[in-house]
Amino acid sequence: MSSSNGRLPLRLAFWLAVTIALDTGVQLVWKLAAASLPVTLAPAEMAGAVLSQPLFIAVGLLFAGQALTWLKALDGADLSYVQSMTAISYVSVCGLSALLLGEEITSLQALGVALVLAGVWLIGRSGHTSLDAGPLQP
Repeated sequence: MSSSNGRLPLRLAFWLAVTIALDTGVQLVWKLAAASLPVTLAPAEMAGAVLSQPLFIAVGLLFAGQALTWLKALDGADLSYVQSMTAISYVSVCGLSALLLGEEITSLQALGVALVLAGVWLIGRSGHTSLDAGPLQP
């Protein structure tokens, strides 16, 4: 699975990017959907409102797409690598929620974003597959 020059294979980069984009979309659409619900509903009414809200249906479809792209990314890299790389969605959600939803980013949140980016960069330099990793045995 590992390339000889240590670079990330294009196929893996593609699946990671799509997974991150879908995760970001899930979070933003979920926020919009939740904001559209009345706060005073009883649990049974809330369930009915969720099931009839098109934005929640979109969240479900985005989740399904994200699950499929997640599996494709895992096909080309270790779980520890893929999970860490998809932490970029914390950065994209923070930035896009400020840009699209008007949320404020505090200096502490900005520091957190910088730390996430530093962590992803460090893990990205470690390689995407273990040298001795093989398929899991049942």
